[in-house]
Amino acid sequence: MDNIKAKILDHNSTKKRLLCVTSNYPRWQGDSTPPFIHHLAVDLKEFDWEVDVLAPHFIGAAREEVFEGVSVKRFRYLVPEKAQTICYQGGALMNLQNNRLNYLKLPSLVVFEWLAIVKLLMSGKYDLLHSHWILPQGFNGVIASIPLKVPHVITVHGSDAFALKGKVLSQFKKFSLTHADAVTVNSSATQKQVLSIAPNIKSLNLIPMGVTNVQPNSIRCENLRKKYKIGNGPLLIFVGRLVDVKGVEDLLYALSILKAKLANIRLLILGEGPLRSPLESLAKELNISNNVVFTGWVESKDIINYLTASDIFIGPSKRSADGSVEAQGISFIEAMQAGTPVIASNVGGIVDVIQHEKTGLLVAQENPEQVASSVLRILDDKELESKIIKGAKIKVKSLTSLSTAEKIANVFNDCIKEEQVTNKN
Repeated sequence: MDNIKAKILDHNSTKKRLLCVTSNYPRWQGDSTPPFIHHLAVDLKEFDWEVDVLAPHFIGAAREEVFEGVSVKRFRYLVPEKAQTICYQGGALMNLQNNRLNYLKLPSLVVFEWLAIVKLLMSGKYDLLHSHWILPQGFNGVIASIPLKVPHVITVHGSDAFALKGKVLSQFKKFSLTHADAVTVNSSATQKQVLSIAPNIKSLNLIPMGVTNVQPNSIRCENLRKKYKIGNGPLLIFVGRLVDVKGVEDLLYALSILKAKLANIRLLILGEGPLRSPLESLAKELNISNNVVFTGWVESKDIINYLTASDIFIGPSKRSADGSVEAQGISFIEAMQAGTPVIASNVGGIVDVIQHEKTGLLVAQENPEQVASSVLRILDDKELESKIIKGAKIKVKSLTSLSTAEKIANVFNDCIKEEQVTNKN
């Protein structure tokens, strides 16, 4: 093990090498899987970090590939390949909730992930291990990195902190968080939840996930408006998974209220999830089927065009039955970047970026009436709309993926320095 560590610290290049372990990563070009971890991997190059990614395999995905300069390795955890159904397509938590049989597959995922981590770390070419989500990546990272003396950072995205409750799982999470060299969280809400699980973390850093600086295609935006707008009516938009915590049901009730005053209003719902069918049925019951379009997943690079083409973005998130909340919400930041005014619930990490009447409008959760009145307010008050858009544009300048990468790279560097000091002593 000392030889392994010696190799790790003896680099001729100023570039440092990172092994990133995640359960969610784009499986192929144009995949519906959110690409924010991939964007982080790419951006870390700007700060002298080369990233290799380790992720679960999925049927149809390459076992190994170089994806936009990032080396990606995907480990198999079950055969046949089609049996690997825990990760992707909405995420592990959603897949576990939707199909209890997936719980039987968890031990295999955990064991094969750990084996893959150990094998790669023993190559001696990695300066640091970065785990996304506490379980199972954070736990596997701890029990792999400690004996091999590789610094380890866990990034908590929220769902892992708020969900997976119970005494046993809470102890696993506490163990993982306490034994990591550093932990990063994406919002004040996530930070509070993490501290309730493990108050004695070595280094806790609040670093929001940022968005890439992309520009909309004006022709594409114009075509989208022509395609979806009804006459001169406003075009509303929601982007996200169709799950309970997103509050899309309340958005449909708000749309039914608005339709009485704005017959030509239309809502775009970008996303998939287990609630799609019930939501489509609710739209029929409310007689708003012609006013709402369920687009399904949209390529990540095209989302900016949909947001720019729309008049108002609405994220009516709520606290779900299991206590989960919107930990951050990348789509809110993307809408702000696009210059689309935001209406959002005042829950979870949303309030870190949406300040009432400054960068958006906040409403109470599960309150369709407030959502509807806020839409009308923005449509009727152009001065307020302009103020919100301007404030959001200023705010989003500090929420870029590059700024996130720089802050996380600084955490990595501090961990390496601390490890070197420890070894000298």
